[in-house]
Amino acid sequence: MAAQEIRPDRGAYVRAHAWMAAIGMGGAMAVLWIIDSPHIWTGAIGGLAAIGLRGWYMASEELAAVWILTRESFSGPAGRSVPVTQIEAVKTMGSYVQVVTKGGDKHLIKYQADPAATLNAIERAKA
Repeated sequence: MAAQEIRPDRGAYVRAHAWMAAIGMGGAMAVLWIIDSPHIWTGAIGGLAAIGLRGWYMASEELAAVWILTRESFSGPAGRSVPVTQIEAVKTMGSYVQVVTKGGDKHLIKYQADPAATLNAIERAKA
């Protein structure tokens, strides 16, 4: 098996932030409703602005995270490296894939266009 690069997908990144914005907008509006504010609609603007700013600010860092999968190791950003033999479990969560080691360490591969394909590639490397 040749080394396989696992990269984040811009579309998955935008979709994840759209969901976060919707939840943030609803949550902020709910808080303003609970405290009986006459300006509940400002929660929607604040939630959208907060997540939009976060998405814009973090995009270059999040979309540059590359994981390399070989038969021997799974390595990623910030010098993270896991021998494939030490991978205990692989799970999907939305557009994320979580790798759990036998030692209990957890690594999150974010914003995958096809999380099931990423999970399957890791499982194939383990076999």
